[in-house]
Amino acid sequence: MINWAGFIPAAFLVSLIPGANQLLGLNNAVRHGLTYALAGIFARLVAFVILIGLVVAGLGAVLATSAAWLTAVKWVGVVYLAWIGISCLRRARRTSAASAHAAHAAPTKNGLRPLLLNEFLVALSNPKALLLFAALLPQFTGGSQADAGVQIAVLGAAYLAVELIVGLGYIAVGNGIGATGIPAATMRKVDLGSGVIFLGLAALLAADDVTAH
Repeated sequence: MINWAGFIPAAFLVSLIPGANQLLGLNNAVRHGLTYALAGIFARLVAFVILIGLVVAGLGAVLATSAAWLTAVKWVGVVYLAWIGISCLRRARRTSAASAHAAHAAPTKNGLRPLLLNEFLVALSNPKALLLFAALLPQFTGGSQADAGVQIAVLGAAYLAVELIVGLGYIAVGNGIGATGIPAATMRKVDLGSGVIFLGLAALLAADDVTAH
């Protein structure tokens, strides 16, 4: 009873839109290479599994209509996106002009953990992701109400596969750029651009009335 003909194009269209996670995956691939970017996608999918699980359990619709909860999550997302943007700008400022190539540098300090945490929290703290799953997935179910939970779970799994495919495309582009060896001056521009984009996404989320969706 699932409307696969309608769902698959819609899922690809939604996933292809360059949101915070896709841009973060692209940036990770440019800076750190394919392996680290793939790990980041895994963390993103774990967050999406949690959100889809809430929808399957019936909590998605409740949370999606809770103005207080959506507003709280929205501002957490705004602060976190702004923090990532500021971090990119600070990194651009610190980048040494004497560095020969800055591409595919492994994350320092705490290793892989910050990268995984960034991907996970950006996905989990975006109220639009929950609204998307709560509003999109049920539209493509059919049959009895008793089967709706199972069908939403199946659709959620299919969306995760779509997100993985599209995410791999983004990081393949980023990895290709990084593999060519990016001079420090260019990497500073990448960080500056990333910082501006993430600050812009934070501003757009701050201005958006998520309770009106």
